[in-house]
Amino acid sequence: MEKVIRLHLLLTVKESAINVPQNIEARRRITFFANSLFMNIPKAPKVRDMLSFSVLTPYFKEDVLYSDEELKKENEEGISILFYLTKIYPDEWANFHERLKSEDLEEEKEELMRQWASYRGQTLYRTVRGMMYYWHALILQSFIESVGDNALFEDYRTMYSYGTNKELHEYAQAMADLKFTYVVSCQVYGSQKKSKNPRDRSCYNNILNLMLTNGALRVAYIDETEETKDGKSQKVYYSVLVKGRDKYDEEIYRIKLPGPPTEIGEGKPENQNHAIVFTRGEALQTIDMNQDNYYEEAFKMRNVLEEFRNRRSGRRKPTILGIREHIFTGSVSSLAWFMSIQETSFATIGQRILANPLRVRFHYDHPDIFDRIFHITRGGLSKASKVINLSEDIFAGFNSTLRQGFITHHEYIQVGKGRDMGMNQISLFEAKVANGNGEQSLSRDVYRLGRQFDFYRMLSFYFTTVGVYFSSMITMLTVYVFLYGRLYMALSGVEKEILQCPNIHHSKALEEALATQFVVQLGLLLVLPMVMEIGLVKGFRTALGDFIIMQLQLASVFFTFQFGTKTHYYGRTLLHGGSKYRSTGRGFVFFHAKFAENYRMYSRSHFVKGLEILLLLIVYEVYGESYRMSHHYLFITISLWFLATSWLFAPFWFNPSGFDWQKTVDDWTDWKHWMGNRGGIGISADKSWESWWDEENEHMKHSNIRGKILEIILAFRFFMYQYGIVYHMDITHHHKELQVFGLSWAVLIIILLVLKLVSLARRRFGTDFQLMFRILKALLFLGFFAVMTLLFVVCGLTISDLFAGIIAFMPSGWAIILIAQACKVCLKGAKLWDSVKELSRAYEYVMGLIIFLPTAILSWFPFVSEFQTRLLFNQAFSRGLQISMILAGKKDTYQSD
Repeated sequence: MEKVIRLHLLLTVKESAINVPQNIEARRRITFFANSLFMNIPKAPKVRDMLSFSVLTPYFKEDVLYSDEELKKENEEGISILFYLTKIYPDEWANFHERLKSEDLEEEKEELMRQWASYRGQTLYRTVRGMMYYWHALILQSFIESVGDNALFEDYRTMYSYGTNKELHEYAQAMADLKFTYVVSCQVYGSQKKSKNPRDRSCYNNILNLMLTNGALRVAYIDETEETKDGKSQKVYYSVLVKGRDKYDEEIYRIKLPGPPTEIGEGKPENQNHAIVFTRGEALQTIDMNQDNYYEEAFKMRNVLEEFRNRRSGRRKPTILGIREHIFTGSVSSLAWFMSIQETSFATIGQRILANPLRVRFHYDHPDIFDRIFHITRGGLSKASKVINLSEDIFAGFNSTLRQGFITHHEYIQVGKGRDMGMNQISLFEAKVANGNGEQSLSRDVYRLGRQFDFYRMLSFYFTTVGVYFSSMITMLTVYVFLYGRLYMALSGVEKEILQCPNIHHSKALEEALATQFVVQLGLLLVLPMVMEIGLVKGFRTALGDFIIMQLQLASVFFTFQFGTKTHYYGRTLLHGGSKYRSTGRGFVFFHAKFAENYRMYSRSHFVKGLEILLLLIVYEVYGESYRMSHHYLFITISLWFLATSWLFAPFWFNPSGFDWQKTVDDWTDWKHWMGNRGGIGISADKSWESWWDEENEHMKHSNIRGKILEIILAFRFFMYQYGIVYHMDITHHHKELQVFGLSWAVLIIILLVLKLVSLARRRFGTDFQLMFRILKALLFLGFFAVMTLLFVVCGLTISDLFAGIIAFMPSGWAIILIAQACKVCLKGAKLWDSVKELSRAYEYVMGLIIFLPTAILSWFPFVSEFQTRLLFNQAFSRGLQISMILAGKKDTYQSD
């Protein structure tokens, strides 16, 4: 009969388009909620019979509530956060003004406007509002159970009013308080309370206001006090829990700690660990600071908690319940859209497969619900050993699985999740995850899991955790082996002899096979899970359209660039260790990142490697013989050219106003000032190249002998250029003796000595004896001119030899720098170390100029900047014009139009 009634409704009920919300987000939420009701959901018990649960959120110094100054502060283009949000959410901004007029709230407009903007950012205000929906939903559900459905439907507003049913309302609120507790672990709340800094005071007042507004909210923090014991003053640390009371906070509990927890372990997991004692109930949901919740989803929490009581297919009761995430930052920019689609596919179809049938799902980030009793009696939620447990989330899953726990994933409920929205933010996040995976590869937990799993589950575990990063590193090493193998064959003459040998036939089949692999290397197969997820949710026509738009917005360039981030930081962690937490920031990115900032962030991970691959391809093109006048060379190496150009120029393409001419000029001036500034005590890395260089090589101090030896061995690859190219120079007259290579080293040493002489002269005479310094430079120039004339006239040096010499000697000099950095302990304090630093500075100048030059050339053409802005700030070409005009500084033009 139910099916007949449903069929009758489907055939007779006609929906009007007027009843369909115009807002895309409202449609998405209603659609998901309606569809989830037909999923396999446990039956909800009454509120008094449901499992009690808590929600825990770690907080450090992120934004709580945007201030008026932050909202209205304009950047260089005259764009403020408030103006940016009003253009991204125009319909919601119009509804906000309509609500102010209808409810007569014009007097509170400023405060409500701050809340409106904060609810659309990644702020603590948004997170608290979302989590408190659980409390409101439980009150309503308990109230409905008390009055009954019929009585409620007769006159809902009268029944739910406070005066009419005061006792029922108080009972429902008391029941909600028994079943739900929300603890925000504000690590520095105590210091913010005592601080005189305006921002700290603002954060404290906003958190206090949250406690006063939300009765079920509790704040835990670490209190540092001075106490006198045996006549000596010492610092004592406490975990403190407070709640809102009248106009102030009221202390509930105070627990003495053996020491400062966030200094003993990693900050974020220790921030969670010290507050776990203040949570209550059988279940605990960990929610990050950049998450949100929805009112309609909160009604299904009773159903979700019943999963802890159910045994599915005879298995054990679950210890971690994974739930679905919706990434709400996808509409901000193209990069945010790419990350949104990537994270959505992983948080839905990816984790669904990991849970069943692979049975290797762990804990990824913070929407999961824990069996609280199980975990607090088995080591807690987060391991917090410094460096090793950098990615504390997944170690919670490791710990649960190792102790015979059972982890599931369900998609009939979802929470919101914010992601990084700028290129540098995303790269910092990927670097942090890659560092964490490097430490996982070296950890005991992964070793023990591998020993306990059966063969098939072990393979699934490998390819869904550290194997992803290890395979990426092997892929990158394969690229180097392929290119250096080709380079050796071309420079040594082996390739030419093979081609001239009559017994060896040219293999067309092998060339065709190599030519087709570029499709795989471009990463087109890796987007298949994203296409499948979008197809299942929105339809395959929409999925195909989104895929095409992503390629037009250069998504392949973005993902190829992030591939380099993963391989670099994962490989460096395996070699030297020293991973660390990297704060990404969660603000809106519509400002221009300077060239010096991009250079500091991507110099070692992308620019050096991109130039190396580019140089390998150029040298093979010049000296290779296999594919002369053949189209197969393009197909075989197209993915490598794409890889090199992506690593070199993606930070500038995905940088707002990256090709604006005036900003390009300012960037160059700023970069030269940064390069020329001397380091020293107290000078940060963003102020001086020397300070950045010392910080960049910090990991070598803590590396063991194995890592240093491997670093030196890898650096020897650069000597292959010098060894091979010098024998192809015309000045050698085709001599193949070893003395030719020795003579090339003599030339290289002379060049290094001259550079050292100039450096010493600049330091000694550059300021006080400028005439002496200029005379020395003139003598060096005359000597160089005389030597070059002699080489051209007597020895037969040619112009092509000059370029070949640059290609041969530049990599050798870089190899010397890398070897010196690996031997830093032996060289530190000696004058030779200063020489290495000066040589490195010269290389940085050249490398920066090579990378910056194409960007400067493109900045000459205004249409390039406009086209780049439209692609960058355009999710699906529907908002491209309005947002591109905003970021192009045409604010007044858009308003008048």
